[in-house]
Amino acid sequence: MERPRPAGALGGCALLWAVLALPALTADRLGMNEPRPAWQQAAGVAVLAVAAALSRRLPLVAFGLAAALSFTAAPALFTVSYGPALGVFALLLGLRAGRARPAVLCFAAVGCAGTARIVLVGVDPAPEWLVMTGTLLFGCVFPWLGGRYWRQSRELAEAGWLRAARLEDEARFAEERARLRERARIAQDMHDSLGHELSLIALRAGALQVASGLVGEHRAAAADLRAAAADATDRLHRIIGVLREDDDAVPLAPAGETLEQLVARAAESGLPVRWEPAGQGPAAEPGGVAERLLHRVVREALTNAARHAPGAPVTVAVTERGAGASVTITNGRATQDGSRPSRGGTGLLGLRAAVTAVGGTFEAGPHKEGFRVRAYVPERQTAVRPAGPARAPFTHARRRFAVGLGTAAGVGAVLVGAAFGWYVYAETHSVLEPAAYAELRLGTPEADVGRVLPERDVNDPPDERAPAPPEGADCRYYRASSELFVSVDHFRLCFEAGRLVAKDVVPGLGLSGEGREEYEEFAR
Repeated sequence: MERPRPAGALGGCALLWAVLALPALTADRLGMNEPRPAWQQAAGVAVLAVAAALSRRLPLVAFGLAAALSFTAAPALFTVSYGPALGVFALLLGLRAGRARPAVLCFAAVGCAGTARIVLVGVDPAPEWLVMTGTLLFGCVFPWLGGRYWRQSRELAEAGWLRAARLEDEARFAEERARLRERARIAQDMHDSLGHELSLIALRAGALQVASGLVGEHRAAAADLRAAAADATDRLHRIIGVLREDDDAVPLAPAGETLEQLVARAAESGLPVRWEPAGQGPAAEPGGVAERLLHRVVREALTNAARHAPGAPVTVAVTERGAGASVTITNGRATQDGSRPSRGGTGLLGLRAAVTAVGGTFEAGPHKEGFRVRAYVPERQTAVRPAGPARAPFTHARRRFAVGLGTAAGVGAVLVGAAFGWYVYAETHSVLEPAAYAELRLGTPEADVGRVLPERDVNDPPDERAPAPPEGADCRYYRASSELFVSVDHFRLCFEAGRLVAKDVVPGLGLSGEGREEYEEFAR
């Protein structure tokens, strides 16, 4: 069921119809148009009412109705009665229609229909086509462009407010995320450093447990110490997992500790680890992101080896590769009881995210009878820059609007200038002087009359105001004055069988019947 329109919308449509119907009803009486029958005026007002009712939901249909109404009143589309309606509905079309292509196609259809109508029923096609084209540009296209600009300005203002609100939300979220990232960084440091140290403690307790010369009581204490260290590591892992994030910042390595020192400290704790450098060592800047990432990878891998494969030999190999460094940590099968196979926990997942975030590669998984972790970190990381501030919405649309407006203005100025020039030429070269008209006598041969006639006759004769012509006669109209843009008197000369058979004066719209009789008396 269609929702009823609000009272404000109905009132707006009624007001629009009243404003547009005013020139349609008064233009004829003010002498701006040729007089029309009352039924044509009533039909035009009814069509305007339908167009006003459809202008909100179907603006393209409303504009089409206004264009059709203008064509019925004037082949050249220009008419004082319906010209304001044509411009207003074009403005509403640009303001309320989101897509431009239907409107452009409608303008093209109106131009083609007007051209066809002028060719078929036009009296003087060239000036009428110029007038129709100028009306289409200035009375339709320009208001439509103005409506689209108005629409875009409103949408731009709304987008600006939305963007301001979004920036405020983003600033608040960035502040909250910075706090969470700092908490996650601290949690990651605690997990990596404390977990590594606890694993080394468990490793030393395991070595103490199997040492010779200890009594059973001491061996049990060493076993309890090893179990407590392992349980503390697992508990720390679970607690820290609540605070960690996968995309946290890279934690800082212990001050001044290199990869070789990290491996040496693990070996001193009893982990069977071997350091295998290649060339001059890793091509990483000391203290840089690459070195910190490599340090974190090696530390996590050694921790996992000590926890999940105690007693298994571990190899740490560092090689140069391109403009970066690659590290590989490989451990064999566990040689002590109680070992658990590593499946790659959240620590490895965090390492993968951190390495790939700077453009590196990370691999971790079973290798032969043990486990292998391999990472490549480039020396120069490609920083992911945040997207800059978006360009103002509709910048391209405004540019296209300016180009289209300038082009249309230039073409329209040329067409209007040409139409005005043709209008001046046609009107001034169809003037028959009143004195020459008064000298003409009925029965004069057409050839003798042609000597005093102007070059052209009137293109749009006032047939409605002229008396009935003689049957079978060829009648021509001429202007009695060269004044422009006003209603002037016309002379009508009718020829039959090569002779002048009738001459009449058709007064302008401003003369009354008494004035017409006085003028005809003067002309005789």
